[in-house]
Amino acid sequence: MKTTVLAFCFLLSATSGFGQSAPVLSNRPQALEIPDNPAHASQHELAEPQNILEHSGYTYAQGEKPLWEFGPISQPVPLGDSARALRKQHDAAKKSEIVWQN
Repeated sequence: MKTTVLAFCFLLSATSGFGQSAPVLSNRPQALEIPDNPAHASQHELAEPQNILEHSGYTYAQGEKPLWEFGPISQPVPLGDSARALRKQHDAAKKSEIVWQN
């Protein structure tokens, strides 16, 4: 038991010794240089327009869709009604016949 504790202490001190001798960053300050692109803001000619619909089918529709085509409008169930239905299901559920009390 003593050798195990001694080995553990040795291992712990050895790892902490290595952690203290780790290389660190230099404390000399370095100036921040932001990369610059001088041609970024210069004026130049616009590119030629490109037709992105060149190889695709083009469809066009006009008018409004009637409301009846969107399907039936559902009426939301009130929260109280759904809570009452859940309470009835809970009351009708099968209960355990034996109650253990320790």
